[in-house]
Amino acid sequence: MSERIAAAEELRTDRLWLRRPVEADVDVILAVHSDPEACAHNPSDALTRHEEAEELYRRWDQQWERHGYGYWVVGRHDQARQLGFCGIKPMELHGEPVLNLFYRFAPSAWGRGFAGEAAGAVTAWAATHVPDLALIARVRPANTASQRVAERAGLSRAPHLDTEGYDGFDWIYVARPERRPA
Repeated sequence: MSERIAAAEELRTDRLWLRRPVEADVDVILAVHSDPEACAHNPSDALTRHEEAEELYRRWDQQWERHGYGYWVVGRHDQARQLGFCGIKPMELHGEPVLNLFYRFAPSAWGRGFAGEAAGAVTAWAATHVPDLALIARVRPANTASQRVAERAGLSRAPHLDTEGYDGFDWIYVARPERRPA
């Protein structure tokens, strides 16, 4: 675990719980990441086999161990069922270290503000606990729903940072300065 921060293995919002993934979440990782709608804008993230979901879970778990943060599993307070995932991971953008904000939800959870609520909680957590790294979101130009989630989470479009991504051209959104601690 990172010496920089204490792990926040659980976050809560008005409607949602966010918790660190456990091995029992592999089936939900596969369900969400094998849904063609959920991966339509990021086809390289699509999974087809249980072994791939197990490997993805292991990578997520290793990130938690290494950094003390990562991707959270997201669900509603009134339900045990998982809705999707939201979190951050360190990466580089144009040679600079940043945190990438990630969110992917089952299509059955779309359209109710869950992704924006979860992304807002993760953005606030990152601003407090990892303030030395800029927070960005990489979004496909055609993915208007994901653009709205990034904006609801307090990120703004930064066209000067746009770049080629894994699955095509990425629009870059950056956390606004007022969302970061002084």
